[in-house]
Amino acid sequence: MQNVVPGDTAWVLMCTVLVLLMTVPGLALFYAGMVRKKNVLATMMQSFMLCALVSVLWMLAGYSLAFGTGNSLIGDGSRLFLSGLGAGWDKPFILAAGTPFAIHTTIPESVFLMFQMSFAIITPAVVTGACADRMKFSALLVFFTLWSFLVYAPLAHWVWSPNGWLAQLGIADFAGGTVVEINCGITGLVCALMLGKRLGYGQENMAPWNLSYAVIGASLLWIGWMGFNSGGAMGANGRAGMAVLVTQIAAAGATLAWTFVEWVVRGKPSVLGAISGAVAGLVAITPASGFILPGPALLIGLVAGAVCFWTATELKHIFNYDDSLDAFGVHGIAGIIGTLATGWFAFGPLSDGAAVGGLHLLGVQALGVAVTIIYCAGVSWALLKVTDVTVGLRVTREEEREGLDVVLHGEQIF
Repeated sequence: MQNVVPGDTAWVLMCTVLVLLMTVPGLALFYAGMVRKKNVLATMMQSFMLCALVSVLWMLAGYSLAFGTGNSLIGDGSRLFLSGLGAGWDKPFILAAGTPFAIHTTIPESVFLMFQMSFAIITPAVVTGACADRMKFSALLVFFTLWSFLVYAPLAHWVWSPNGWLAQLGIADFAGGTVVEINCGITGLVCALMLGKRLGYGQENMAPWNLSYAVIGASLLWIGWMGFNSGGAMGANGRAGMAVLVTQIAAAGATLAWTFVEWVVRGKPSVLGAISGAVAGLVAITPASGFILPGPALLIGLVAGAVCFWTATELKHIFNYDDSLDAFGVHGIAGIIGTLATGWFAFGPLSDGAAVGGLHLLGVQALGVAVTIIYCAGVSWALLKVTDVTVGLRVTREEEREGLDVVLHGEQIF
């Protein structure tokens, strides 16, 4: 039997830590720096609490539903409460063991499931940016508990479990263009529409309280994204190295594109624009990171930066919705761009010929995008309705005016 490879195990463990760093403190600071002072602590609390909540949900059933062998639609109950994990705790993990699609790794299952847990954590945390300043804390906990089991886990199984139906069609999604980015973008848009706009939206000054927080958060996201996009290689190898390289190039290209487009359109390049551009590039390269070469990575970054500038600054005003911190405008749109671009630019040798760019793969990618949008929108809408009936979605007008820090948590920044 093949032994666990220490170098591969160490690499994936490091990538796991980097992805966790993206949520706490990365995303917590990024979002907190962009809301008003009266909602800073509540915004940080959302990311911090989701880190804890989803960790437990992943242990209870999320991991089993996502990566249990099961069938093409959902996993089984073989790992509920992580039962059976002790049997081969020091042996290499076989994903979809006992099926014709089994994938042999050189790392223990505990490392694989922990890496995947970090993705399950950050995805709902990103969604919170769309409903900032107005969602009940109780609603947040109820909705994302249901959502983790009924939206995230099935989608992860379809795409990343070898016997998932989209995986069987050959979808190329290395680090979560569909499972994470389009998913959280579409869910965020549905949340924003169902919650309604913030009080005073379009009339009052809602400028970020402390952009220095946001810059620090964005910087941690940029660094953490190296683990996010390369850990899927499941080892310290050439594919992981290429994923790190193209991630850096795409992020840099998108930062420059957003900055210079904003400079031309608005007369000044903003700090908020630069960090938003970086995130757009990081999002767009996510599905492609293990499949493409540096040239296409730069092109993807440039396109994502320019397009997401428009969606984050103009599109939401055209359609008059309040995607507060641009979860849809950046994550959803850039995720679509990156997923489709992967279909055209995938370099076959990086995946041993499993993903080769062309019309066929582009069609599979387009199907994956469409299915993700429809499924996430429909189920998220239904779960928000259930949450609204049980605990209510939104704080009162008076509570929103006072600020969520005091109203929900009894604390505030002075």
